[in-house]
Amino acid sequence: MIELELKAVVPDAAALQARLRSAGAIEEFTGRMIDRRLDFANASLTLCDEVIRIRVYRDSSGGTTASIDWKGPATAEGGYKRREELSTSTGDAGTVMTIMRHLGLRVTRSIDREIVQFHVEGATVRVEHYPRMDDLVEVEGAPEAIERAIALTGIPRGEFSADSLALFADRYAARTGQPAITGSEGDVVEVIS
Repeated sequence: MIELELKAVVPDAAALQARLRSAGAIEEFTGRMIDRRLDFANASLTLCDEVIRIRVYRDSSGGTTASIDWKGPATAEGGYKRREELSTSTGDAGTVMTIMRHLGLRVTRSIDREIVQFHVEGATVRVEHYPRMDDLVEVEGAPEAIERAIALTGIPRGEFSADSLALFADRYAARTGQPAITGSEGDVVEVIS
């Protein structure tokens, strides 16, 4: 599957969520999204701009769902960030993490955020709150759906970019003088238990 996306800083997450709801957006998930990116000790995946990720969604009742994902190298297509992505659900993120370790992979990046995810105008819109960084909105879908969803956010189109999370974190650090914190220590097993 090919994923297209754009991100922007959110000046007021509550107002954005209210705008989306009033535009008929369907709230798909509210809770914590936990990502652990993995690589080999020689960083061979990172060097090829490939990602192996274990993702866990934990809702407010403590229920969890998880997936393991592979992402190919990122490119730009028509101004959108474009990546091939393969994903499958797993019932046990801890077991998947153990398998990955046995294959020689280790956690190289932790990304934890509280999210509210919507479906609107054929796109997925996710409002993300990090431990210490600007709130972000990510919009995924086909180009036409992305543009329709962006129009509903109230955020100027020029504020959206194909930049990586790392670039948003760098801009936050440069502006505030404090490093962004986008994750916590520990692997998926430690974080979800």
